[in-house]
Amino acid sequence: MIQILHTSHNSFSSAFETILMRGKQDMQEAAKKAEVLLHEVCTFGFEALLKQIERFDNWNPTTLQDIIISKEQCLEAYNALDSVTKENLHIAYDRIYAFHQKQKQKSWFDFEPNGSILGQIYTPIERVGLYIPGGKAAYPSSLLMNAIPAIVAGVGEIVVCTPTPYANTNPVLLAALHICGISEIYKLGGVSAIGLMAYGLEDPHIKKTDFISGPGNIFVAAAKKLVFGEVGIDMIAGPSEIAIIADSCANSKYIAYDLLSQAEHDEMASSFLFVSDEGLAKEVSKHIEEILPTLPRSVIAQASIQNRGAIIVCKDLQESIALCNALAPEHLEILVPNAFELLPSIKHAGAIFLGEYSPEPMGDYLAGPNHTLPTGGSARFFSPLGVDNFVKKSSLISLSATAIRELGSSCAHLAHLENLDAHSLAVQARLTNKQYKEQ
Repeated sequence: MIQILHTSHNSFSSAFETILMRGKQDMQEAAKKAEVLLHEVCTFGFEALLKQIERFDNWNPTTLQDIIISKEQCLEAYNALDSVTKENLHIAYDRIYAFHQKQKQKSWFDFEPNGSILGQIYTPIERVGLYIPGGKAAYPSSLLMNAIPAIVAGVGEIVVCTPTPYANTNPVLLAALHICGISEIYKLGGVSAIGLMAYGLEDPHIKKTDFISGPGNIFVAAAKKLVFGEVGIDMIAGPSEIAIIADSCANSKYIAYDLLSQAEHDEMASSFLFVSDEGLAKEVSKHIEEILPTLPRSVIAQASIQNRGAIIVCKDLQESIALCNALAPEHLEILVPNAFELLPSIKHAGAIFLGEYSPEPMGDYLAGPNHTLPTGGSARFFSPLGVDNFVKKSSLISLSATAIRELGSSCAHLAHLENLDAHSLAVQARLTNKQYKEQ
């Protein structure tokens, strides 16, 4: 069912290289299709969006009102929730909010002895678009994870787009929208949604956003890549993935469930186990075969485990860590005694889960840290989504006359070396100005 690879075998290097290339999705065809759809939105505006909704989501809106989800609908869905679901959504909201509140940074100023003031100003992005998946499944958790850091950052306008196949909305997602206080929501998915948020519409008038975040399929990822520069984006997120480092003390059934928790996302999800105990590897494989048929999404999970999963038997714990650092996984579980002792050795991972009572799904829903994470090895250079994504920074420079006298000639000289004489003269004009000389 799930392939078991041994690092001692001659074929391992080639097999592991294929695993490392998992993030190099063939987006060429997806990008071609996304480019066509984005061009339609740019050229034909609202008419193009209506046709794309009919084509991809199988319903036929005719007016702007048809694709709007109102605040009243969200409130009605919230009020209709059972008490347990309502309570758990609030628990998730509060924990995610509390975590992201700690990320918020303040503007700062440095007052130099010569009277100059230098600093950095933090300003929230004005208008942000959130893409929340709603095709194969709806994800209220993704809404919370994308909306809350934007709310904490102080974003003034938050727009949400979510696909609604056959015009069906998910009541839990609507309730989550109410909890987040979001009032501008459109029944729009895929490339169409990215086009609307990136370009806006003239008639009916919908303002473009300044930044887009949120996960989606390969076409959404391709569209986000294409509109980058027109707007900011969070990252190019690929299919979900998990890696687990375990030793002989680990619970094999826990590991099987945790691997499957990613596999059930979609057929392209990846699940990897690094272990130095052959017996544990076989136990995990056996449990996966036993659990798989019991899952409602067993067809999806089986395709993922069979085609994109692997148990890698290493010679020791150090080799497991080295291979996992090369993998740079989205989620990393460390299931060994004294897991914190390994933490300094972990160089690349989107989120790290330590110990057997920290399963990855807790991070997906309500531990607090964001579940929008770098995938496909991009944890080597990307960070989890957070408040910083929704603010921008401006440098502040206020030099005094004394500072010009102290530093101006050095600046003018450096500008002259680069043959930018207007730069040099702009500074020298201050140096020769009587007013500056006397101050």
